[in-house]
Amino acid sequence: VFVFWAAAFKSGKSFFLLRGQSVRHQLVKIGIYNNFIVFLKNKFGGRVDKICVDGGFSCPNRDGTSGTGGCIFCALPGQSLKAGASDIRSQVKSGLDSEKDSRAKKFIVYFQDYSNTYASVNELKEKYDAALCDERIVALAIATRPDCITEEIADLIAGYCKQCYVYVEMGLQTSSDITAKKINRGYETAVFSRAAQILYARGVEVVAHVIFALPGETDEDMRRTISFVNAQKISGIKIHSLFVSKNSPLNECYLKGGYIPQSFEEYIARLTHAVTHLRKDIIIHRITGDCQRGQLAAPPWNNRKKLIRNALEKTLETNNWTQGCFL
Repeated sequence: VFVFWAAAFKSGKSFFLLRGQSVRHQLVKIGIYNNFIVFLKNKFGGRVDKICVDGGFSCPNRDGTSGTGGCIFCALPGQSLKAGASDIRSQVKSGLDSEKDSRAKKFIVYFQDYSNTYASVNELKEKYDAALCDERIVALAIATRPDCITEEIADLIAGYCKQCYVYVEMGLQTSSDITAKKINRGYETAVFSRAAQILYARGVEVVAHVIFALPGETDEDMRRTISFVNAQKISGIKIHSLFVSKNSPLNECYLKGGYIPQSFEEYIARLTHAVTHLRKDIIIHRITGDCQRGQLAAPPWNNRKKLIRNALEKTLETNNWTQGCFL
């Protein structure tokens, strides 16, 4: 290990440690793209873990406000915790207790499921306040839809920037309004731009979600999405491969042969193109999405994060490519 680190120092390359892996696999190169784990380590001086909470929110694409049924890739709603403010606090405390043996001393509270700004400002404030219940919480992450961002909600979220690091994740998926209709997204792409601008104007960072291999999309469509992302007021991105969840509307189409998932090699090629054409300042939060345990119908490689990460890094390093090198 000492020889490896000495060689790394001599070559000028940076490395970081990943929990739960062998020494051989712990030394991972980080200079080739803007990695979220490294960003957090640099910002907070150590490991930062996420505590996911269920805010009990719904979605305007399910209750008829903007549509019904949700996006075709979304799992059908299960039993939500329907958490009130006190339940949020309990979830956070439970998450902190479960991390006692973790090397992390700081945490992000992540409102993950459904649209976590889809409520009144008073209800949102109550739940966000309840989440920030411990001094070890250094960040607040809120996942939502751009059609659930108003100036009043953005003002509320911006107020938390004085207490901790705050970012809002918004589902874009694609810049194509044609594809958006196919997947029942429920809003036009311009809505994303407006929401991102509203948040940016108040100092709130935005993370865009994009999905590759959506039904009917070509490689050119996916490239346009990355170009669109580059032009937005965002600081981060999550890139996913479209996977088929057994309890999603997409599964029926898949079982009937109406949707063929992309291969592992196709995804790595598309992911590599995205990274090498992405603005260098954009932080890459994820390069694959997780399907709920026991619900993955296809593709079989989707949840193998290490396999995907290693393939991406090998492709970039072999060709001496880095994030944004072709932008």
